Amino acid sequence: MAQQAYMTETAEGGSGPERQRDRFRRLLGRLVSGWRGDRRIWRRGLVLTALAVLVALVMLLHAQIPNAIGNLGSLIETFLPWLGLFVPVLLLCGVLRRSATALIAVLLPAVVWLNLFGGLLSDKSATGGDLTVATHNVNADNPDPSGTARDVAASGADVVALEELTASAVPVYEKALASTYKYHAVEGTVGLWSKDPLTGVKPVDIKLGWTRAMRATVAAPDGQVAVYVAHLPSVRVKMEAGFTARQRDKSADALGEAIADEKLPRKILLGDLNGTMNDRALNAVTSQMRSTQGAAGSGFGFSWPASFPMARIDQIMVQGVEPVSSWTLPETGSDHLPVAARVNLATSS
Repeated sequence: MAQQAYMTETAEGGSGPERQRDRFRRLLGRLVSGWRGDRRIWRRGLVLTALAVLVALVMLLHAQIPNAIGNLGSLIETFLPWLGLFVPVLLLCGVLRRSATALIAVLLPAVVWLNLFGGLLSDKSATGGDLTVATHNVNADNPDPSGTARDVAASGADVVALEELTASAVPVYEKALASTYKYHAVEGTVGLWSKDPLTGVKPVDIKLGWTRAMRATVAAPDGQVAVYVAHLPSVRVKMEAGFTARQRDKSADALGEAIADEKLPRKILLGDLNGTMNDRALNAVTSQMRSTQGAAGSGFGFSWPASFPMARIDQIMVQGVEPVSSWTLPETGSDHLPVAARVNLATSS
């Protein structure tokens, strides 16, 4: 009798996982039964359907959105990946609204987003490589420049680019990095530290009137490589003017011309470009160079703002060099995250 009672209780109550499955089936059954026979499921949710189509079109045709009014196109392209957040929101609203039309329409932005960014979700990093590079906008108001320098040096990078250097902070960075990097050069507000010799150091004119870009040849063991460091002008979002980026765009064109005129076949660009790879305003640069994050990273690699990264505006790009891996480094005293990459010079042409 005791055994029979135990078996009866188990059959009625079920184990934990079985009860959960039963509850899910009942919930799903109630949901389906609420839709079954409801002819309005195809007529409800037309606003949600229109929103889903609109989000899909914005992502699909973002390059056609004009910059004539407040640089709207560039603004959307800067935060383009975040439009994917509309997909689960619209999906939930479609379920709550019990609209079959809306649920089908949500597939459009979902497919477009996956086509644009799905490749970034996988880990493309590999092992190997013969040169590690890093770049960091250290922030002119950094309260701990010495600590920031030590953090970046601890990444193991062979070459480090720093942007937004102030005259008073340069000696601090030089002292903190001296034991790790034998060679360094500073031009204006940007600098380059290297374990290998630097030659051909010179400023790069990006049409600002002061120096925020430089170029140097790094004599790495596996071959010479031209390294560019750049800090393009900041952009602002203003209610009366929109996305103000005219000076940034002009400087990007000048930087692209300088890189195109480079005689060495191996080129690496390190810096804060104040723009993403999706931003058409950086086409002069992005059309001729590859992003290490896109080619060999894992995820989006957002770098700004450091407290809650929403965009990758700190870039490592290469030409004639093979990216092996790319990643972001831990937060320092700056409002940007440092970014790093491992590349292969020996197998590049």
